Amino acid sequence: MKKLGFIGVGNMGGAILKGIEGKLGNTAVFAYDANKDKLADLTQVGATAAVSAKEIADKCDYILLAVKPQHLGEVLAEIKDSVKPETVFISICAGISAEFIRERTIPNAKVVLVMPNTPMMLGCGASAMSHDSTVSEEEFAFARKIIGSCGITEVVPTDKMKEIIAINGSSPAFIYLYAKGFVDYADTVGIDKQAALRLFAQSLIGSAKMLTESGMTVDELIKQVSSPGGTTLAGLDKLYEGDLTGDVKRACEACTKRAYELGQ
Repeated sequence: MKKLGFIGVGNMGGAILKGIEGKLGNTAVFAYDANKDKLADLTQVGATAAVSAKEIADKCDYILLAVKPQHLGEVLAEIKDSVKPETVFISICAGISAEFIRERTIPNAKVVLVMPNTPMMLGCGASAMSHDSTVSEEEFAFARKIIGSCGITEVVPTDKMKEIIAINGSSPAFIYLYAKGFVDYADTVGIDKQAALRLFAQSLIGSAKMLTESGMTVDELIKQVSSPGGTTLAGLDKLYEGDLTGDVKRACEACTKRAYELGQ
C-alpha cells in the first residue's frame, strides 16, 4: 500500500486532497496543516489527520508539500531526520527548486516539482510538472495521477520550472485583470456588470476551446475575428498601439525574476 501525506491543506493542497478522493486505489492518505481548523473535514475525503509534519514524514513514502514557499525551509528542518532515501517529495511551492529541498533534507532526495494554478480548485487546473533521474517513471506517473486528479498536466524541463510560473501559475490573475477591464467598460456604458461578466467568461471558455481544438494558430484565430475595417480591428489597433503583448512579456519576466528570488 502506498502512503501519501500532505503537508499543507490550504486552497491548493485542499483542492488536490479533494480531487484524489476515490482515484488512487490502494493508497492511505494523511494530512497535516498548522491551522488545525483545516483538518476538521478530512474524514469526508478519506484522509487521516496527522499531529505534525514530522509524523507525515515518518509514515509516508510520498509527501506533497503545499505550504507557502517562505515557510518551506522551516517545514523541511522539522522533517529532515525522518526523510528516507525512498521518500518522494511532490512540491507545489512556487519557485522552489529540487536543490532547495535536497540541501535541507538529504542530498539525493527524490523530488517532483509542480506548478499548479488556482482553477485546480474547480477541477480545471493546468499544472506543469518536472522530475530528474532520481525519480523513477513509476513514481512520476503516480505523482502525475495525483496532480492530474484536478485538471491537466504537462511535463516541462526542470530548468524551466521558474519560467513556466507566469504561463500557467500567475496567468489566471492576469486574465482576471483583463476581465475587469471589460466589465468596468460595460458598467461605464450602462450594461449590467454581471451580464457582461457572464458573457465575457463564456467568451474566454469558447476562445480557450478554439485555441486547443480548432487546429488554427493564434494569429489565424485573431485574423478570423478581425474583418478589414471592422470593429475588432479598431480595438486591436489600440491594443497594438499600447504594446499589450510587450506588457504581457514584461509581466512574465517580473514573475520569473521573483521566482528566482524566492528560490534562494
